[in-house]
Amino acid sequence: MLVFAFSLFILLIAVLPSLAWLVFFLKEDLHPEPKRLLFLTFAAGALSTIPALLFQIFFESTPLASVLGPIFALVILALIEEVSKFGAAYFAIAGDENFDEPVDAMIYMITAALGFAAIENLFIASSTFSVVTAASIFDTGQVLLLRFVGATLLHVLASGLLGFYWAKRKISTGLTVATVTHGIFNYLILSFENANLLYATIFLVLAMFFLFQDFEKLKASRFQ
Repeated sequence: MLVFAFSLFILLIAVLPSLAWLVFFLKEDLHPEPKRLLFLTFAAGALSTIPALLFQIFFESTPLASVLGPIFALVILALIEEVSKFGAAYFAIAGDENFDEPVDAMIYMITAALGFAAIENLFIASSTFSVVTAASIFDTGQVLLLRFVGATLLHVLASGLLGFYWAKRKISTGLTVATVTHGIFNYLILSFENANLLYATIFLVLAMFFLFQDFEKLKASRFQ
């Protein structure tokens, strides 16, 4: 019973960062989307972690991963995740009559990204939570708090920027921007030793500024 209760606890705190960001960004939509469609997109984003993981494993097993070097490998891995999230959002809502405003592209991309991030958080929480103790609960909560302002927000920003270019019918440009954003964050996290979190946080703040600018641009526009 105790194991079951703590399993539910891990599930809750893993999904909570995604739900918190989702509520925050849904306020940017002047005409709220159907909850059914948001749930479908969130679920599709969660499921997209499966092909993303398979492609990442395949890539890392090829000679290309070592030939490209660590920096280019980070870019390829980031591209795989961004394509997976875009595919999830596209197949969940493309052609739906509710997908009728440019800003919707950003909303649904962010929703798919948060579904993706929720599964990532769940795996990480499970790996850090081995024994039910006060220390393990604290460590798991600390990891997920860092992901709330780090990796989870990164998924939001990268996919939101992609959503902006999707609305502009420039998907290849959006994938490039999202991949570069994702790759830079990964590089900052893995470099600069003790200062990596500071640099990565500054980078996310700058990306957030551009994201909200994009929201304002699309709110004032219509599909052509």
